[in-house]
Amino acid sequence: MSSVTHVPPEGTNIMLTPQFYTIKRESIPVKYSYQAKRIAPSLFEGLLEEAEYKYFVSKEEDGWLFIAYDEEKIKTFLEQKGIMPEQISKVYFAEQASEHFTAPVLLGEKEALVNLNGTMTVVPQVALTLDEKTMQVSTELTPKKGVTFEGRGESFISSNEAYTLAAIFMLFAVIYFVEGSRYGGENAAEAAEIQTLLEDYPSLQSSYTRESIATKYKTIDKKERKKRDMIKALSHMIFKGSTLTSLSIGNKKFQAEFACKDANVAKKLKELAKKEKFNTTKVANSNDIKIEGTL
Repeated sequence: MSSVTHVPPEGTNIMLTPQFYTIKRESIPVKYSYQAKRIAPSLFEGLLEEAEYKYFVSKEEDGWLFIAYDEEKIKTFLEQKGIMPEQISKVYFAEQASEHFTAPVLLGEKEALVNLNGTMTVVPQVALTLDEKTMQVSTELTPKKGVTFEGRGESFISSNEAYTLAAIFMLFAVIYFVEGSRYGGENAAEAAEIQTLLEDYPSLQSSYTRESIATKYKTIDKKERKKRDMIKALSHMIFKGSTLTSLSIGNKKFQAEFACKDANVAKKLKELAKKEKFNTTKVANSNDIKIEGTL
């Protein structure tokens, strides 16, 4: 949209298209928005141009939505269109309402805003099929949370709790002062634990992108759980006539050897190992069984 047909009244809401922000979706072990917001800058390291970015975070079903935006560039663009900061009530991001975009929204004469696999994207209208239905913008798309530009004080309260708006004017701003859109899209340690780590070791926040503590803890826990499950399974193979004589556990696999009283015991042991999807090998010149598996 290159121009605004009328000057919006004070209390106007603005919804921005992807050219005005950068997003990442991450599953991180934090419970509260203020914790996620502390981590946000490190998640965008190396992705943003030189500017003073601000960050918006929102809890989603499978994790957190992080949005980085340059407030000054947005305000400059809106002022060029005749919309002054004092006229703006809340600013929203199209990504917040992605589930409501069930059809493309035409932006001017050349672009369209579409939902591509859950991510809002601006595409040329020529990419749309001739018979593809489009939708109109309505106040039903207004998300529950937004940001307020400096001068009004940043806010994350629900629009239903905000002061009564003189009018709701949804503006899909389209301009290519940012080269394309950048997306990142991508569970598991306790929120209290990760928060304590970040407080005790502030340097972790800047390296969070490169070595996610959540991923690290999840990987360790997964390996240890596999070891516990393996040991539990082997313990069920110790019965009358079957004796565990050795056990070796490595980083990726284990090996156990059982002494079997006779062929019947060896047969039963093989059946139990097969149920656990372990590999078995008979020790030469004996009834003993060697069991191997991966971790």
